[in-house]
Amino acid sequence: MTDPLQVRNPRTGKVDYQRAVTGPDQLSVLASEARKAQPAWAALAPERRAEHLRALATAMRDEREAFVQALFEDTGRLIESRLELDAAIATIERWADQAPGLLAEPESRPANIPFIESRQFATPYPLVGVISPWNFPLLLALIDAVPALLAGSAVLVKPSEVTPRFIEVGECVLGNLATLGSVLRWCVGAGDVGAALIDHVDLICFTGSVATGRKVGEAAAARFIPAFLELGGKDAALVLEDADIGRAARALAWGSMVNAGQSCMSIERVYVVDAVHDRLVEALSREIGQLEINADDPEGGQIGPVISAAQVAILQAHLDDALTQGARALTGGRLEESGGTWCLPTLLVDVTDDMRVMTEETFGAILPVMRVADEAEAIDRANGSIYGLSAAVFSADLQRAQRVARQLEAGAISINDAALTSLVHSGEKQSFKQSGLGGSRMGPASIRRFLRQQCLLINPGVDDPWWFGEEQS
Repeated sequence: MTDPLQVRNPRTGKVDYQRAVTGPDQLSVLASEARKAQPAWAALAPERRAEHLRALATAMRDEREAFVQALFEDTGRLIESRLELDAAIATIERWADQAPGLLAEPESRPANIPFIESRQFATPYPLVGVISPWNFPLLLALIDAVPALLAGSAVLVKPSEVTPRFIEVGECVLGNLATLGSVLRWCVGAGDVGAALIDHVDLICFTGSVATGRKVGEAAAARFIPAFLELGGKDAALVLEDADIGRAARALAWGSMVNAGQSCMSIERVYVVDAVHDRLVEALSREIGQLEINADDPEGGQIGPVISAAQVAILQAHLDDALTQGARALTGGRLEESGGTWCLPTLLVDVTDDMRVMTEETFGAILPVMRVADEAEAIDRANGSIYGLSAAVFSADLQRAQRVARQLEAGAISINDAALTSLVHSGEKQSFKQSGLGGSRMGPASIRRFLRQQCLLINPGVDDPWWFGEEQS
């Protein structure tokens, strides 16, 4: 028998929760049961599937405190956990409103051959697998699961082994929603359970690191199933000489430090044109310098603990490497132990391209700022990365800002703001370079990822002129 999953509380540093791991036989049963329930689910009209999802949103709202408490105990952050639950509910309701219109069957139309009729249908993938990360465990589990369900698929979700407590609350909620509960199932475990999940599904969605995403993509390719991968980021911000410095500093402080920088869409490097470098650094130092860790009171500061114990060593390595090579910390610059581990909000200057903090995903409350000569250098350095998730451009000239943004190799560019893609879900965007693979998980394209296109080409009884045999009369 597999040992139970041991779960650490990031505020105390202690293991205080355990959960049974989903074994191979149990995983097979979960997948089989979901497959059996899927045809009836897909046969429902989109409006009916939307009603079931709205019922889930209502039930989650009714169990708000239980969900928030589970998220808080796993992530160590209270305010963000409340926001995460609200965002997850809003995601469900937004998709439930939009899905019926997006899933309406198109009218039949003539084919390129006049007497042939063409009818288009969309067929959902029967069973979708979702492997979600630890930084926003509930929201990032549902951001793929909800559109898949509305498309008519059954879904089997494996959340991160670091943050699985919300599953217990979710299972209680789904226990009262029998129809939806038959097609939305959960499995628990580490990477081996995620790897096994891929063998049971028809399409896989993964959010996490590039290294693991590569393994997921290769496993999916071996089975000839689609893989949608949302991977790491090293998001760059460009501050041009005509930027509103106060606005840029406020936006960059939020975009880099919210959730203690533990987001793939965090700003992780800033390129500032020389003419305004010192002013921006001064303003950023004020903005970041006033932020506080919340070790004593989860509502008493803005910066929560490092959620994953494995991330602590990465943050320390990035700081040590930068400071050893000559970077200066104008704020923070160290980790603090208080049961769990907090990264003091850190602003680094005098950074260089060979520092790990400028090239590798940091995933913490650390913001390096580099001086550049001009716009062209800023663009060149921003694009000099293996990542291409999102970015930001600051300029008073909106036409210029858009022109610069169009030259950046990233999927979503915030202009005169930062990390807007975490808040605005209507626009379609894809991950560039090694930040991901597959269609947009936002906007109308997201729901279409879970549909296969089927075309019926109908001959009403006309003799085809290309048939073999005698000439037709």
